[in-house]
Amino acid sequence: MTQEVRVRFAPSPTGHLHIGGARQALFNYLFARHHNGKFIVRIEDTDQARNIDEATDKLMESMKWLGLDWDESIENGGPYAPYRSSERFDIYAKYIEQLLDENKAYRCYMTSEELEAEREAQIARGEMPKYSGRDRDLTREQQKAYEEKGIKPVVRFRVPDANEVPTVVVSDVIRGEVSFETDGIGDFVIARSDRVPTYNFAVVVDDYLMKISHVIRGEEHLSNTPRQALIYDAFGWEQPYFAHAPLILNEDRQKMSKREESIMQFVEQYRDYGYLPEGLVNFLALLGWSPGTEEEKFTVDELIERFSLERVSKAPAVFDKDKLAWMNNQYMKEVDPDRLTELVIPHLQEEGLLSLSYTEEDWDWLKKLVEIYQEQMHYAEEFVSLASLFFQPSIDYEADALHVLNEAHVPEVMTTLSAQLDDVEAFEASEIKKAVKATQKETGHKGKKLFMPIRAAVTGRTHGPELPKAIELLGKETVQARLADASHIKQ
Repeated sequence: MTQEVRVRFAPSPTGHLHIGGARQALFNYLFARHHNGKFIVRIEDTDQARNIDEATDKLMESMKWLGLDWDESIENGGPYAPYRSSERFDIYAKYIEQLLDENKAYRCYMTSEELEAEREAQIARGEMPKYSGRDRDLTREQQKAYEEKGIKPVVRFRVPDANEVPTVVVSDVIRGEVSFETDGIGDFVIARSDRVPTYNFAVVVDDYLMKISHVIRGEEHLSNTPRQALIYDAFGWEQPYFAHAPLILNEDRQKMSKREESIMQFVEQYRDYGYLPEGLVNFLALLGWSPGTEEEKFTVDELIERFSLERVSKAPAVFDKDKLAWMNNQYMKEVDPDRLTELVIPHLQEEGLLSLSYTEEDWDWLKKLVEIYQEQMHYAEEFVSLASLFFQPSIDYEADALHVLNEAHVPEVMTTLSAQLDDVEAFEASEIKKAVKATQKETGHKGKKLFMPIRAAVTGRTHGPELPKAIELLGKETVQARLADASHIKQ
């Protein structure tokens, strides 16, 4: 590819980073890095009414957490600054005036009430609603008459007559050639009555001036593309390559709504639950892109090496939250225990299970506890429920555990193990194993008849982590008390 690859992610600051936006950013990032190009982050805040304070910071923080570093942005600038639409209004105004001067755009004075009445009449006639073009050819005197009434015009783009340009053809890297009938578009607004440009106009000017080579975005933007293509043509500018990635569907194969409750939809939620960014990135990369093999686990560097738009599917991608949990678990198994311990701490503190001012001894104990559940964890928040028995002030026996503890030989096992543990000075898993072995030898009970009652007595459960490690972490005093209690349990 001889042209320098320059791609952009241009979110609107209207909320947190949505998983769909995160995938869009990721595809742009991978494509840029694969081609040694530039990845630009631009903030599209032309719709002032929908912007939310702090949203830009949250968007940028979420991208940093995902590891998507950029080359140009509002934070570090670049050759085509500013990178915030609201700071580029003077630039847009110049190009709007150019289209007005060339009669490729015009001022429209129809009120919202008139437009709505027009729309309702069209629907009643069974027509596709679109702007009628009433103000297309107003004289300057007619315009002044409206302005004297205090009506502020919008600026509309003059869509070519369908007889001259019957279709707008967009070449899409993923979808091939996509055609749109000009007759169905209608003259669209490119500047509101307050002179603020609309998205479709601003994005074209910004992409052209910032030398964007490829516009990679979600399928939901495909309907905007013919309008943008017409603006490119009006200025005589070369269009970038377009690539529209497939929709993300929920598990019922329905288009995901932002009100969806069955799936966490924002990157910040996954961070707060203790997912690993590398797990989420791996999962998002496979939402619509295929490596062409059965492989599923990739580092970011491997994704960069193998990513191509040609392997992005046209078919919708299904967001499988169980698959995401499985994927994240693959990374959880490999992550450094210190990092994982850091991740679980806020969740324990939130539940009041760990002091805000924990000690080094607390840390060492917690790290050992994290290690015995590391293979099972799908995300850090899950640790609270997995390891709950180590934080309970009193034991809570499951029904199966009570059944085991009512067997006749249990008091003998409890008493013997308790005596063996009394003699253990270093209360560590290796020494505890020796005590259990000695109990086996002394009582003659082995296998399930030995281990199941011990586990039921000290944990209240019949399944769980490696028993000697669990006993070590529960501590000698707690274990001895539980062994004594288990000797007298009756259903």
